[in-house]
Amino acid sequence: MIVVHHLEHSRSQRILWLLEELGLDYEIVRYARDPATLQAPPALRRIHPLGKSPVLVDGELTLAESGAIVEYLAGRYGGGRLLPPADSPERLRCTYWLHFAEGSAMPPLLLKLIFARLATAPMAFFARPVARRIAATLQQRLVDPQIARQLDYLEGELTAYDWFAGPQFSAADIQMSFPVEAAAARAGLDAGRPRLWDWLQRIHQRPAYRRALERGGPYRLLGE
Repeated sequence: MIVVHHLEHSRSQRILWLLEELGLDYEIVRYARDPATLQAPPALRRIHPLGKSPVLVDGELTLAESGAIVEYLAGRYGGGRLLPPADSPERLRCTYWLHFAEGSAMPPLLLKLIFARLATAPMAFFARPVARRIAATLQQRLVDPQIARQLDYLEGELTAYDWFAGPQFSAADIQMSFPVEAAAARAGLDAGRPRLWDWLQRIHQRPAYRRALERGGPYRLLGE
């Protein structure tokens, strides 16, 4: 039986979605975030040394990193679904987006979240104005322009096709869901980028996506 160690409000939600798209049986072990720090609980370190989620257990295999998990599940259980044919241009695009999601898209979004939290973090009163000014300056001059550039890039990439890897929905769309949802939640993505916005609405309407939400529980990224 496949087991997903699932942290609430996290990247592991898209692994549940993938499993639903593939129609696989699986179990969920749920973990709640620390209410003060919002970090994963120490119990996750008993499953994987880094203590992060998602972690997939499939028989003797324990695998972390959402991109690796997506590739593994689609390759082993997909039966030709969700991964374009090997050596095709679409397969190369799919691989590209599987890596782009975490390697390029997420870092500036994570920085934006960190700087936003820094502005309200507890600290000595005399340090607060300086910290807030530094955070605001870095966000305005460095982070926000990078995010805008990336969103423009994603908008352009959806000009030729409805999906990231080509004309068909694929694992690339599942992997890209988290950064695009994060951009909609906290980085200004809206209908002003109509192709990307339409893509986001279409993935949210997929039956497998909705089933994964029902099984995974609250997913705050959609409501922020």
